[in-house]
Amino acid sequence: MIKDFLKGLWRENPIFVQVLGTCPTLAVTTKALFGLSMGLATMFVVICSSVTISIIKKLVPGQVRIAMFTVIIALFVTAADYFLKANFFEISKALGPYVPLIVVNCLILGRAEAFASKNGVLRSFWDAFGMGMGFTCALIAMGSVREILGAGTIFGFRVMWHDFTTWTVMALPAGAFITFGLFVGLFKMIDKRICEEKEKQV
Repeated sequence: MIKDFLKGLWRENPIFVQVLGTCPTLAVTTKALFGLSMGLATMFVVICSSVTISIIKKLVPGQVRIAMFTVIIALFVTAADYFLKANFFEISKALGPYVPLIVVNCLILGRAEAFASKNGVLRSFWDAFGMGMGFTCALIAMGSVREILGAGTIFGFRVMWHDFTTWTVMALPAGAFITFGLFVGLFKMIDKRICEEKEKQV
């Protein structure tokens, strides 16, 4: 079960390794807070939908499996969207349509089809938790870099010196692609070194 959790953080990170859900990743990570909010909403949906699907998998006919999965995912997406609108309206407004669009996030339907529909509740929970955590950490990392360089702050708190010249590009779509590319490259470089070290030990 620990392996099911850990794989989502690094080896099968949904954003930097599997490159899933890149649309909201690039769109909402102008600030760390937005990345955290989007990540938590996605984590809630992927955990709840995976656990639910794992519980009812034997009751769902194969012919309507994908349709049923989509309905279950849409249920939890609606709950997350309404919760944000009711309690964190400004964040919900900033995230725009990307919270409702969680329903078509390949990460969630992929975990439902590839894992939850074939495994027990506990394994499905840990798999979904790990993938959700990996997704959330990736969004926070990207949002933090873009906010620090683009505004000199992180989670709204100033961390750069007073005369720091902000990089306007980091608040634009180009900044999202630059940050994303650097993180993907960093992941691959570290993973390559880890593999090389393992080969030397053998």
